[in-house]
Amino acid sequence: MNDLPDILEIKPLPKAPNCTVTVPGSKSITNRALILAALSDKKCTLRGALWADDTQVMVDSLQKLGFDVKVLPDDAEPCNRTIEVVGRGGEIPAKTAELYVGNAGTAARFLTALVCLGHGEYRISGDARMHERPMGEIFRALGIEGEHLPVMVHATGMKPSRVRVSGEESSQFASALLLTGHEVETEPNAYIEMTRAMMKAFTPGYAIEPDLSSASYFVAAGWMSGGRMQIAGWPSKSLQVDGRFPEFLPPPATVSRLVDLGDSVMTLAVCASFGKQAMKLTEASRMREQECDRIHAMVTEFQRVGAKVEEHDDGFTVWPAKAGQLHGADIETYNDHRMAMSFSVLGLKVPGIRIKNPACVSKTFPNFFDKLEQLRR
Repeated sequence: MNDLPDILEIKPLPKAPNCTVTVPGSKSITNRALILAALSDKKCTLRGALWADDTQVMVDSLQKLGFDVKVLPDDAEPCNRTIEVVGRGGEIPAKTAELYVGNAGTAARFLTALVCLGHGEYRISGDARMHERPMGEIFRALGIEGEHLPVMVHATGMKPSRVRVSGEESSQFASALLLTGHEVETEPNAYIEMTRAMMKAFTPGYAIEPDLSSASYFVAAGWMSGGRMQIAGWPSKSLQVDGRFPEFLPPPATVSRLVDLGDSVMTLAVCASFGKQAMKLTEASRMREQECDRIHAMVTEFQRVGAKVEEHDDGFTVWPAKAGQLHGADIETYNDHRMAMSFSVLGLKVPGIRIKNPACVSKTFPNFFDKLEQLRR
């Protein structure tokens, strides 16, 4: 993992890649597993756990809450770790703690529900963008006043109850409540089903799947260049909705962020620039509340490189580019890891794509650009 410049040019591939790439563990699974391990009554060992910004803030917060958490190297992947957590059977050891979550939505929502099980005062804060992202629905379910972080939680040992959440702003609200023992009524969602499945299958020795949202960039690179790509350890039956990404190549006429795919819809939009038909992204309004307004950001940067794209309230439409239509540009990433990685894939085909603030990939995939270089070998 080399130090990255302020702006990084992505050069087109000289030939179609034919290789196998190892991607780090799933962020979504790692952070859920950390909460389940802390709430268990045993010592739990998580193998293949992602070690990136979003999971590091979760581990740091658990340690500040008094949990015994040890982080050990993973010989197979430098951005993974083996993490040992001594569960406390629902007890929160610390009576006070100051928790900082950066811009990690999973950490913010899961920790808010977790500390309500304790007895004490816990302050949760994040970066400027996290302080703008919605928290009101989970606050109301937990009896906390406010709509956004930062927040001071005055915990009195909340007992699990039956709650109703809409999930319109974030499925992480429902997952946070489920993980902490609440009975939750909400609309079906792939990430909520991931949570339910993990709760059912969780054991003290738990293996984390590779992050298939991260794998989508390499699958896309292979498809766009006519190469052959393999992802090491791709599970035969995945917990992750983005495990379906290869099924959507070539890109279809419509794809739903709510039903079909998760974060890999951004990768698919880049592929649509080289497809045979226009692709309309639908049911994606939640993307406006993520690390940035991803709908507007994608449209803006597509336009910057000469693509034909139209923004909608709940998504956008991308048209296939004609020969010579797309051109190089400096891509604004909005401090969003998935913006940086998605448009880096475009740079493997289009000369002159330069990624601003490439270091933002440290949120979930710190060695992404090292892995991207493997495609040239």
